[in-house]
Amino acid sequence: MKKKVPATDQRELLRKVEELVQQIERSGEEEVPIHAMVEAIVKELRDELGIYGARLYERLGDDYVLRVTFPGGNTVDEVFRVSRSYAPVELCLMLGIVYMEADDERLDPELEAALGVKEFAAVEVASERYMIGFNVAPGHDHDGIVYSLGVVRHAINQKIREQEMEAIFRQAKQIQTSILPKEAPKHAVFDIAGRSRSLDSVGGDLFDFIPIHDKILGLAIADASGHGFPAALQVRDVYMGLRMGMARDMKIVRTVERLNQIIHQSTLTSRFVSMFYGELEVSGLFIYVNAGHPAPFFLSASGKIQYLEEGGPILGPLPVAIYDRGVVRLQPGDMLVMYTDGLTETHRMAEGGGESDEEYGVERLQEVARKNQGRSSQEVIEAIFQDVESWSGPLEAEDDRTVVVVQYPPEG
Repeated sequence: MKKKVPATDQRELLRKVEELVQQIERSGEEEVPIHAMVEAIVKELRDELGIYGARLYERLGDDYVLRVTFPGGNTVDEVFRVSRSYAPVELCLMLGIVYMEADDERLDPELEAALGVKEFAAVEVASERYMIGFNVAPGHDHDGIVYSLGVVRHAINQKIREQEMEAIFRQAKQIQTSILPKEAPKHAVFDIAGRSRSLDSVGGDLFDFIPIHDKILGLAIADASGHGFPAALQVRDVYMGLRMGMARDMKIVRTVERLNQIIHQSTLTSRFVSMFYGELEVSGLFIYVNAGHPAPFFLSASGKIQYLEEGGPILGPLPVAIYDRGVVRLQPGDMLVMYTDGLTETHRMAEGGGESDEEYGVERLQEVARKNQGRSSQEVIEAIFQDVESWSGPLEAEDDRTVVVVQYPPEG
């Protein structure tokens, strides 16, 4: 009598397969090979699934080439191919799962006999890159085997998608790591520092220090809409656009206008970037353009605040945008603070739990800057991040946070 997997056991079977695939680890490897997943499933869950062996095929042109057989996991010495046009394979690719019993007229008995099987049980995974054939244990009914195949296919595809996303985020992390400054620049007497903390493993914030020549240093901060990989790619475009503009000796306004066109033409979902860019001369003269970014503030030695707002619209929405320059001059004891809105728009916990409507705000940021005026720029940044985190309490960050501080040390 054929065995039927009870309906009450199906959820438990799915849980077991998913947990097994998630637990597979290979030391030193960032990805679990698909053959390791198949081998573990056949070895550990053969009785529950009703399968006792398997074959892993990889697509090569119009054929599927047999790579590994299980149990044992040995690579096949002789090349064995099955055509994509073979009816059972076509059905497997169309449905994702197929189970044909020995009396099905669409089967080629000689081909199946060469594999040591009479039935055709297989799943397609990884968008048709692989096909996995299974040996069905005697006594299991059609519906039970189809369900088992579906469980295996779901678990493997889920793991493959997870690994693909992890690879994407590793790539994005590499992009972000490569463009953020490794150390503070040395420029005349100025004390300069910056820090960025991402909400996700990668973020849409950027700060950069660009040496123009011995007497001028470029300072940039930007915030791409969204998070994750698209935002990381967008800030990479900002990074490259600024540096290419400076390398071509383009004027500051022309560089920003050209960058706006680049972002506007982008095919990424994240197509809006706020940016502040300025050039600091050794004399203390600072020429800047604000492209829709939260206005940095200039804190004089006397405590007076000036917002750096001159510029134009955010980068991206308009095909053509016009920008103006702004100018300030740093004197001994003055401080310039640049930041992204992920910091000032931080919320705190409301009474009784949950998130309140109150934001950290620019005023609190300015107060921390005032209290720490005269300390190193790195210490000012540390004080800012500590104050924001203390103020927000246990609430997790909602956005990336970035701060850049420039100080003209007081004389004497």
